[in-house]
Amino acid sequence: MIFILPLIFTLVATISAEGSYPPYGQLQVVGPHITDLNGNVVQLRGMSFYYSQWKAKFYNLQTVQALRSAWNANVVRIAMGTDRGGYLTNPEKEWTNVKNVIEAAIETGIYVIVDWHIIGANPNKDKALAFFSNISQTYGCYPHIIYEIWNEPANTTWDVVKAYANELIPAIRRYDPNNIIVVGTTTWSQDNDIAANDPITGYSNIAYALHYYAGTHKQSLRNKTIAAINKGLPIFVTEYGTSKVGGGDNVTYTTESNTWWAFDDQYKLSYVNWHLSDVDELAAALLPNTSASQVGDPAYWRSSGILVNQKYQKTDQGLGKPLVPFPLSTCV
Repeated sequence: MIFILPLIFTLVATISAEGSYPPYGQLQVVGPHITDLNGNVVQLRGMSFYYSQWKAKFYNLQTVQALRSAWNANVVRIAMGTDRGGYLTNPEKEWTNVKNVIEAAIETGIYVIVDWHIIGANPNKDKALAFFSNISQTYGCYPHIIYEIWNEPANTTWDVVKAYANELIPAIRRYDPNNIIVVGTTTWSQDNDIAANDPITGYSNIAYALHYYAGTHKQSLRNKTIAAINKGLPIFVTEYGTSKVGGGDNVTYTTESNTWWAFDDQYKLSYVNWHLSDVDELAAALLPNTSASQVGDPAYWRSSGILVNQKYQKTDQGLGKPLVPFPLSTCV
């Protein structure tokens, strides 16, 4: 079957492997929580890849399998780079990176966030519309998929972000009526309290992104988040770090990371660590020059990776039960 990516290129969509159901099946948003279809509150915990245009060597089945088996991750996040040599200039290359990880997650039986990874005031709406239309048309029948439509809005207003979301959401819902869509909030996805005063209406299964870095963001951001939760806003921590923003002072903030994790778990928030890569900064989970084949080997983990791995190993991620095949015929 051939799908057309408007204004960009022609995409031939092929699913290479019959998949496995993710651990909690189809997800939904109920009040401030993510639940399964029986209404049981669930949490996703996992790893975010680094910018796809720079660390494509990890965008493969081998890495995803290691994240499930050695990291106990039940979700991965595709940080598809858009600007700076990413999708906006090399769409076919970045589509391949995205496709590889989506299909690896489907095969491995975990969830996958497809993140339009852009920071700033201009999300390049037309390109985002075309991209997410294709993602939802190609993969929207799989319960593994979660959409993150604007990574970190900055230097803009909630009115602008909300208007953007109100165009992206129906484009996705045209093909995918069910899977969760995560909307970024202003100030680098830290202003959930503002979104809670004027939430998106008319659509189901919408959540809102929260991003934090343990060495930078403290109780004041938690207080803002509590205010939003108390108003019923569903929040998904699609990106957090154990360091300061950008790696900061080369310190892994263990105590503050544990404080944040306790907060996330108290309010049943799902959370994804930034980042699974070998970039030479402390926020990275892996040591420099690590390969995909070494992702599951603790000898190649940085202090942040060791800390995150220990946390995930202590949690029930729903991965202890046998895989249940997800037949391709479901999506025909």
